[in-house]
Amino acid sequence: MKKLDKVAMLIASAALASAAGAQTIDNWRATDGTVWKNGTNELCWRDTFWTPATAAVGCDGAIVAQKPVPAAPKIATPPVPVSVPVVAPPPPPPPPAVPVKVVYAADAFFDFDKAVLKPAGKAKLDDLVGKVKDVNLEVMIAVGHTDSVGTDAYNQKLSVKRAQAVKAYLVSKGMDQKHVHAEGKGEKQPVADNKTKDGRSKNRRVEVEVTGTRAVK
Repeated sequence: MKKLDKVAMLIASAALASAAGAQTIDNWRATDGTVWKNGTNELCWRDTFWTPATAAVGCDGAIVAQKPVPAAPKIATPPVPVSVPVVAPPPPPPPPAVPVKVVYAADAFFDFDKAVLKPAGKAKLDDLVGKVKDVNLEVMIAVGHTDSVGTDAYNQKLSVKRAQAVKAYLVSKGMDQKHVHAEGKGEKQPVADNKTKDGRSKNRRVEVEVTGTRAVK
């Protein structure tokens, strides 16, 4: 008789739950809604209609709250290497111009009243050629000067002849003829007083001006 009463009570409880629109529970429960469990409170008693979807909360089944599954750790994606175009460095700037001016005593280059180079004069020009071999020659000018002894016209001609003798020798030593020039100034550009012997000696001179760019080593 007691078993029949329990079955009737459970049926009545199920009917009331259904009428109220509650979730169908197919675990045995007491009148207060408590789910019946075994003696160790580990398992819930199920009726014949039990499915995982109709299990009571806290009992095994589909509606039991699941432990959250930890999200997989994010793996940092290595940055994609960016291809940087190789840019050639700009060409180096051109080397600066090298101006050189050498002044020689005309008496060391020529005998008195002559325009033929002496061995000592040739040696000095050989030294100059050696010093400018690594220069990209732009222009080389040989300029002859005299003292004031004699007429202006004579001194002018003598200064030109001596400058031309220097030019010819420089060209014979490999200087580009297109860049080597000769001119005479006569007695027009003294650097000292022509009234003294020492001053006149300084005015008798040959100037060689060289302009070019130094070769890059």
